[in-house]
Amino acid sequence: MSDPRHEALGNFLRSRREKLTPQAVGLAAGRRRRTSGLRREEVAELAGIGVDWYIRLEQGRAVKPSSSTVDALARALRLSRTEHAHLKALVRGPARKPFVRETVPAGLRELVQSLNQPAYISGQRWDVLAWNDQADEIFGFSQLADDDRNTLLLMLCTPGVRRLFGTQWKELARRMVAQFRATYDLWAGNPAFADLLARLRHGSREFDELWAAHDINPLSAGEKLLDHPKKGRVRLRYATFQANDDPALKLAIYYA
Repeated sequence: MSDPRHEALGNFLRSRREKLTPQAVGLAAGRRRRTSGLRREEVAELAGIGVDWYIRLEQGRAVKPSSSTVDALARALRLSRTEHAHLKALVRGPARKPFVRETVPAGLRELVQSLNQPAYISGQRWDVLAWNDQADEIFGFSQLADDDRNTLLLMLCTPGVRRLFGTQWKELARRMVAQFRATYDLWAGNPAFADLLARLRHGSREFDELWAAHDINPLSAGEKLLDHPKKGRVRLRYATFQANDDPALKLAIYYA
C-alpha cells in the first residue's frame, strides 16, 4: 500500500506543475498541449534531476529527495516561500501518532474568559476547544454540537454563516481551505482528518473546487466584515497566536 504522506507530496508537486505555463519559466510553448501546465520532463530538466525519478515523486512512491533537490524543485516550480516551506515539511515529515483531540489547559481557558474581545482556541484539526461569551455571541459556538464545533465546518457547512460574512464569504472560505491544506497534508491518511474532509465534501458544494486547487496559505492576521443579525454591520480585525503550553493550540482574538 502506498504511504498517504508520499501521495500528498506527489499531489502537491503535480498541482504546482499544472498551474505553470511554459512562458512563466522561460520555455517556448511549442506544439499544442493536451493538458495545462508544464510537462514532467520539463520540471525535471528545470530542476536538474532525472525524469523517471521525478515521476516517481509525483506518483507518491517512497522516494526521499535531498534538501538540495527540494530547493531545486521549489525553484523550478516557482514556489512561494510558504509553498517551499510546505514542500520541505512534506519531505521530512515523520509518521505521526494517531490524532488525539487537544485539551486546553485551565490557565489558557481562564485567559480567554478574561478577555473583553471575542476570542477562542482551536486545535490542529481546527476544532474549537474553548471560547468566551463575546465570541459565542458572534459565532454561536455553544449552539453547535461538539462534533460540529469546527471553524471549517462552521464556515462551509453551517446554515446562516454565508449571510454573516456576506460578499466576503467566498474569499474567506478560499483562504481558510488553503490554510488548512498546509496542515492536512502533514496528517494525510489520519482517520480523524479524513473524516473531517468527508464531512466538508458532503456539506459544502464549493469545497471540492477549493480543495482541488491545492493552494497553500500561511496563517495571518486580517479583517472580517460581518453582517450580524443582532449587532448589524461589524468590522473586526483578528490575529492568531500559538500557545507555548501546547504548540498544537491556536488562540484567535478579534478586535475593532
